[in-house]
Amino acid sequence: MNFTWFYSKKVAFSTYNKQNLSHFIIRIGQMAVAIGIIISLITVSVGLGTKKEIKAKLANFNGHITVKSFDATDNYNSTSFNKNEINQNKILQTENVNSIQYFASKSGIIRTKTDFEGVIFKGLSDDFDKKRLQSYITEGKLPIINKDSLNFEVLLSNKIANALHLKVGESFLMYFLNDQSQKPTYRKFKISGLYTTNIIDLDNSYIVGDIQQIQRLNKWNENQVSGAEIYLNDIEKLDESFGNISKYISLKLNAETAIKTFSNITDWLNLFDNNIYVILALMMIVVAINMVMIFLILIIEKTQTIGLLKVLGTSNTDIIKIFIFQSLFIMIPGIILGNIIGLGFLFIQKYFNLIPLKPENYYLDSVPVYLDFGFVYIISGVSILISVIVLLLPSFIIAKISPIKAIRFD
Repeated sequence: MNFTWFYSKKVAFSTYNKQNLSHFIIRIGQMAVAIGIIISLITVSVGLGTKKEIKAKLANFNGHITVKSFDATDNYNSTSFNKNEINQNKILQTENVNSIQYFASKSGIIRTKTDFEGVIFKGLSDDFDKKRLQSYITEGKLPIINKDSLNFEVLLSNKIANALHLKVGESFLMYFLNDQSQKPTYRKFKISGLYTTNIIDLDNSYIVGDIQQIQRLNKWNENQVSGAEIYLNDIEKLDESFGNISKYISLKLNAETAIKTFSNITDWLNLFDNNIYVILALMMIVVAINMVMIFLILIIEKTQTIGLLKVLGTSNTDIIKIFIFQSLFIMIPGIILGNIIGLGFLFIQKYFNLIPLKPENYYLDSVPVYLDFGFVYIISGVSILISVIVLLLPSFIIAKISPIKAIRFD
């Protein structure tokens, strides 16, 4: 058995050490390591969870990649393009592409007996991905859209419904302005369900219904649409997929990612990366300082032992290894405790949502959690690696200790 490993383990777990004053200081150091691990786990998990959750909401409602006419970039009463201007078959065969669906949008005004509200009617075709919207339904159901019949049911946001005092099952009038005529056109719609995304830009503006409503209002044929929404399997490969998809889209059309469409939100999300890096750096510094403190305490306490080992012929390198191993034996319980507490808290929050958030400020109603044991291993591994590196510098103190003076040290 390796002598340095055996001796350091023997000393680290010796019952004699528990009677020393340094024992309490070491416990404080272990708690500091545990706290550093806990904060690091929570920071990474919540930061990544927030980014993924908000990106998913933006993409689920508007697609990971949206294609529109250049003239319609900032105009909801958009000009149309023909579906044939997009090579749908090639796009669906592209790696990482999940699905594609078409939509038409038109701005209008919802009018009730007492109130009115300006909104955007987003019409979807019968092939839209129902699962993506279903998760945001708070009451009622999705409208049933069938290309063989015109549906007058719509999905309304809770925000708009509350402002207009409307409920599921009730009807309302919506007025649309036409470019060709000064006289508005109105339609009567029935509310089939209510939704909430907690994304203010969406909840304040959109109602969802049948694409044929917009096509008839604009006198378009069934192949004329306002845009196409392309969904991916992995949003982390968005830039790569965007480049592959663009070549199958007519040059007359403008394609942009959800990140660009909601640049104000994504810029805010990018701040999470900086915060994560700063907090992780601070936590690693705290861990390193604590380990150096523990290491120096061990050297002072074991000065006579160092002298005795040198007299017995143990090299400085082996003595340094003994103290580094001993420091790691002390550190590892702190890492294990930190992981247990940190992961326990994250699991509880993930499944019970104990900590709420204000949706108007954070776009989410509770603190999101993203669990990946990959970053758990990385945080623990990096903590150990940094500790070993920073311990090399004070370890050279051992080389300068005189055996004779050390043995007489009191």
